[in-house]
Amino acid sequence: MPDDAAVARDAAEAEAAFSHPAVEPDATVAYGDHPDQVVDLYAPRGDTPRPAPLVVVLHGGAWRSPYDRQHVTPFADFLARRGFAVANVEYRRGSPIPAQGGTGPVAGRWPETFDDVAAAFDALPALVRDALPSADPRRTVVTGHSAGGHLALWVAARHLLPADAPWRTDRPAPLRGVVALAPIADLRTAEELEVCGGASAQLLGGAARFEERLPYADPAALLPSGIATTVVQGRDDIVVPQAVSEAYADAAAKAGEVVGLTLLEDVGHFPLIDPAADACAVVAEEIAQLAF
Repeated sequence: MPDDAAVARDAAEAEAAFSHPAVEPDATVAYGDHPDQVVDLYAPRGDTPRPAPLVVVLHGGAWRSPYDRQHVTPFADFLARRGFAVANVEYRRGSPIPAQGGTGPVAGRWPETFDDVAAAFDALPALVRDALPSADPRRTVVTGHSAGGHLALWVAARHLLPADAPWRTDRPAPLRGVVALAPIADLRTAEELEVCGGASAQLLGGAARFEERLPYADPAALLPSGIATTVVQGRDDIVVPQAVSEAYADAAAKAGEVVGLTLLEDVGHFPLIDPAADACAVVAEEIAQLAF
């Protein structure tokens, strides 16, 4: 159980990260008919060469509806100001927890959350070519924070899904790499640690379906992906503890794949997406190493 000082620090970091005003995109495109099936596009700023590498952002929030893509628009803008083209993906999520006025707690929707992420990535190359000509989809890096980090790792491993999975692809995704930020990367470990109030089991439809659906949803079960992957994790994270990232890295090693694990001292969960935090600059550097 985190002590009072750790809880206070986490609250302060969350307040800082969420204090930035939302940044309007240059364009919004739809990949489906549902209101949540949209992607916000940000053109690269400054004098960097065009076309620029494309960074696809998947937001976190325990796969729950109160947390949408708006809270990472400052992060998307930060990356655009670093010379990247950015696609900020929305997807269908679960219900609010009771403390937020909902009848939950339900994290994500099965199968809609996975349907949406798969459909968004299948549609992105054409959408970007039409609406964001300053982007180079041949140099795509996927990043995601927390629950979005889980989805980033999952989307890069769709070619390893069971044969009957509707999201399976015939070959690896054409990605330069994945930079997962404090990801819920090992669902079994996350459940053991009660990360986000049991959100991982809720994502898979409840405890009764957890084991059955784990091979279709758990990045730690979908290895080796063959795609360059780096995990960035704050050592002081009490939301998604370091142990979850370490479990994923260990699973990758057992599968014969090396996953980079960048551990940041005196950093919790939210500075990774806070444009004012030094940790966010580290994230941009990790993305640049894969993209350029």
